[in-house]
Amino acid sequence: MGKGRLEAFSDGVIAIIITIMVLELRVPHSEHGAELNDLTPLIPVFISYALSFVHVAIYWNNHHHMLHASKVVNGAILWANTHLLFWLSLVPFVTAWMGENHFAPTPVALYGFVLLMAGFAYTILARALVHRHGRDSPLGTALGEDVKGRMSVMLYAAAIPLAFVNRWISLAVYFGVAAMWLIPDRRIERILTSAE
Repeated sequence: MGKGRLEAFSDGVIAIIITIMVLELRVPHSEHGAELNDLTPLIPVFISYALSFVHVAIYWNNHHHMLHASKVVNGAILWANTHLLFWLSLVPFVTAWMGENHFAPTPVALYGFVLLMAGFAYTILARALVHRHGRDSPLGTALGEDVKGRMSVMLYAAAIPLAFVNRWISLAVYFGVAAMWLIPDRRIERILTSAE
């Protein structure tokens, strides 16, 4: 079956996820309310939002590239994609909890757990797409061993218990993984360009 509805649904869900996250940035209501220092309590909320926005944007970019390299989908791919969207839909909740509680250890650990599960879900989706299209397909060739993806999952897994030792190390890991993916992954673009 075609992939158009899967792409449209995924884009819509991801757009809603980002919209829900920004709604947590509430306008301060204080006696004065219009001073820059009234924004100070929002700094942890904004940092959480920015970190999560980047993570969700990275998933959207890579999801877009992966589906662009795909020709068709099947039931397993639909469920794998829904599984990924489930974990991404929890990002606004853990983002808000982490920001509102000024990066307390338990919210930071749960944030990492959601990122870990989203990473697993993305890997499952990628494998389902490669299984459908074949390892020798442009998509299979482009994804290859996916060292960066496996490294991300391992870093998230390490950051979860680290949150109870030093939450700032966990946050540094989350920022580090995001920074690692901010450099665009050109594997799929290269393969598709060479195939043309």
